[in-house]
Amino acid sequence: MPDLLVRIKKKTDGDAALSCIRADGTTTWQRQEGQLGRFFPLHDLTHYAVESVLMLRQAFFGLLAEGWDISDFGTPESRGKIPDDAGFAEMVVGCFDLERMTGMLGTADEYNERIATHSRDNGLPPTPFRLSDEQIARIRHLRSELFAKWTSLPPGDTLELTFERGAESAV
Repeated sequence: MPDLLVRIKKKTDGDAALSCIRADGTTTWQRQEGQLGRFFPLHDLTHYAVESVLMLRQAFFGLLAEGWDISDFGTPESRGKIPDDAGFAEMVVGCFDLERMTGMLGTADEYNERIATHSRDNGLPPTPFRLSDEQIARIRHLRSELFAKWTSLPPGDTLELTFERGAESAV
């Protein structure tokens, strides 16, 4: 069994549902209704691409594999401080979400500056990790493949992915 089995169901009414089954058989899930049902599948697939390419062990999917519940991310005080991997992943995914919404592709230097600015503006310590153009290209490629699978998925069907945490975090 993989660290996490990720399932995103495309409902017939345009909504979606994310469910994740851990190696121990326990599950966490979330309904994604209305506008959230259109936004979150692509956001979650972007997380999958970012975390897979950058080998982030303690970002969204890695934490779910460790036992976090999806609702823990809406109330971080329930789990304490979000790990550095998770904060970094969210900033990177935000850059890719912005890219998807605007159609303007960013370079590694631009992404790294956005991440540094976000950290500075929010009183967070700067991350020593710097994205490379090669990593961004790999993330875009994987994300594009995942988006194509999601787009071609008939309503009522489920996209299923396996997630393995990297051996060592890049951050």
